[in-house]
Amino acid sequence: METAQVQSEYEIERGKPAPSRNHAYIQSRIIKLLDRKYADSYEGISELSLLVEGKERVPDILIYKNFEFRPGNDEVKVSEMPLAVVEILSPKQNLGDLIAKSYLYFEAGVKSYWLVLPDLTTIYIFSAPNEYEAFVKKGILKDAQLDIELNLEDIFK
Repeated sequence: METAQVQSEYEIERGKPAPSRNHAYIQSRIIKLLDRKYADSYEGISELSLLVEGKERVPDILIYKNFEFRPGNDEVKVSEMPLAVVEILSPKQNLGDLIAKSYLYFEAGVKSYWLVLPDLTTIYIFSAPNEYEAFVKKGILKDAQLDIELNLEDIFK
């Protein structure tokens, strides 16, 4: 007999599983490291609603070149594509679903897609559908599309 899984309000509203402790930690680390090293070039934005082909998507992190605070001119959903999208696998997520999302983002104009697997301390950097490099545990993560380099030990600390 199968047991039906009950979705939280978060999961229903965003159409994805609620983030776990490790997910939240990694998300925070990546944003802090981007800000520390690339504040003059990029802005790492957390969970902004993005309209992709008329459908709302909420990536874990969006990396923009020119992103600014606009008092009095706020938006709940944006259509301006980021340069990169970072997705972090949550315990209840399907890896195949996240890989499929990369196709949508690339078709919409995203230049880079990061897929983070916290339990394996691995980050895949996709430069196009089915074209990726894997960065595991130690060393330097390199996103050639955006000229970003981050120390993996700083992310998975």
